[in-house]
Amino acid sequence: MFAKAYQIASNYTQPVLISTLRFDGTVECSVGTFVIVNPEGWIVTAAHIFDSMLTQQRDAIEINQYNQEVSEIENNRFLSSQDKKKKLAKIKFNPKWIRTYSYWWGADLHGISNIHLLTENDIAVGKLTNYNPQFCPQYPVFKKPDNLALGTSLCKLGYPFHEVKATFNETNNAFQIAPNALPIPRFPIDGIFTREVLQPNSGNSPFEIKFIETSTPGFRGQSGGPIFDTNSHIWAIQSRTAHLALGFSPKVVVDNKEITEHQFINVGMGVHVETILKLFNVNKVQYNISES
Repeated sequence: MFAKAYQIASNYTQPVLISTLRFDGTVECSVGTFVIVNPEGWIVTAAHIFDSMLTQQRDAIEINQYNQEVSEIENNRFLSSQDKKKKLAKIKFNPKWIRTYSYWWGADLHGISNIHLLTENDIAVGKLTNYNPQFCPQYPVFKKPDNLALGTSLCKLGYPFHEVKATFNETNNAFQIAPNALPIPRFPIDGIFTREVLQPNSGNSPFEIKFIETSTPGFRGQSGGPIFDTNSHIWAIQSRTAHLALGFSPKVVVDNKEITEHQFINVGMGVHVETILKLFNVNKVQYNISES
């Protein structure tokens, strides 16, 4: 059903690798997804893809304060070595502070600029730097948000089930992705459009907090990827998975103990195309839209 649409979507669906260096030296690498919108290099993805960037900005303040306290103690010539050790041991720090981070946007030469986030809606746009329009052979068409039909078959596409490892080279201050990490295989999953979901707006977003719900979940690594129909028209950008209680809880015996198992259905939540197009319009991002 989605074979042709998958081929089209594979052109504009790309992986983003997020590498982070923690204060304790731990290096982590995760995978997300983004959509290239037009030949100018504009992209759309989930806002939480930028969580590492936002966290590092907050952590940098505390790291600088920590380093300043350490420096003051170490440079205090009135303290003995033993006193310095005692005072240094009392300085609080978080081993999971993010020292630095890096994003890899589908190719080594790509950077990103003009990032605009709607964190409450979980949607973001940005513009790739050093972008060659020929990198993407076919750009997406976004579904016209009028009369979206419940029960329509949709497909999610992204990069789950793939582990990427990275190291950090202190000499050149750069992350190095493991040589066997690329290419990252895409993984599609189908489902039907079940409901439109409105969530409360705290007042920090100019738009409704509106999602498209699908009968199947999105997987970790598909965040920021497209949710599209059989014509490859994008209806939403994958945001998260919701767990809906089914209302029955059978009892099972585990290790001779009776426990209650609460039953849930996992459904996908994608940022509504209506919100996506509003964000494009505000930031003057050119896009293609379907006729119906």
